Amino acid sequence: MKKIYDGKTKTVYQLDDGNYLLKFKDDATGTDGVFDPGANTVGLSIEGLGQAGLRMTEYFFRKINDAGFPTHFVKADIAKAEMTVLPAKMFGKGAEVICRYRATGSFMRRYGEYIEEGAPLPALVEVTLKDDDRGDPLITRDALDTLGILTCSEYDKLKDLTQKITGLIKTTLESKGLELYDIKLEFGRAEGSNGIILIDEISGGNMRVYKDGKIVEPMELVRLILDN
Repeated sequence: MKKIYDGKTKTVYQLDDGNYLLKFKDDATGTDGVFDPGANTVGLSIEGLGQAGLRMTEYFFRKINDAGFPTHFVKADIAKAEMTVLPAKMFGKGAEVICRYRATGSFMRRYGEYIEEGAPLPALVEVTLKDDDRGDPLITRDALDTLGILTCSEYDKLKDLTQKITGLIKTTLESKGLELYDIKLEFGRAEGSNGIILIDEISGGNMRVYKDGKIVEPMELVRLILDN
């Protein structure tokens, strides 16, 4: 294996067959030891988080594939906290897509003058660029097109995929008595085509989920979804 990238929550290796291996870490994003899926720094480490995140990622990727939405998922080895994935090309140097059902986190920091904390949102989609030095800036549909990161038609497809996939996740969580406030997804172009596929992970580390008005921590979320 060849190490390609050492990220905040995963290390990426290239395999001899052309696929990639993602090694999940026990690190989570946040600040000063407090979990925050919207943060762009590692804030804490939780023993077993890598395996737990992979369990949930496998669970949701299989559901999403079965629903007919393309992903990069191939297989997972939970014991090793490793996932094999298909090659895919990032948009630009990386972009993240956030789908929001409630106003919280960075949305409130930006727009708190106009909306109350926890107010409902209509599966609102935002795109940010992965750029730590610039604080992962928001970017508009037209700017994505102008900069050659995504065409306007690709953006429209990305938004539609995001809302449909997130709707599936939201419904699954509701069946467990949980409410999805927001989620951060990542997409890429499938190698050898212009098809847009879901990549990265789907775990408690990249979503805000509430139960009875209180946020659910990543490890507890896995237990509530997979162990009940």
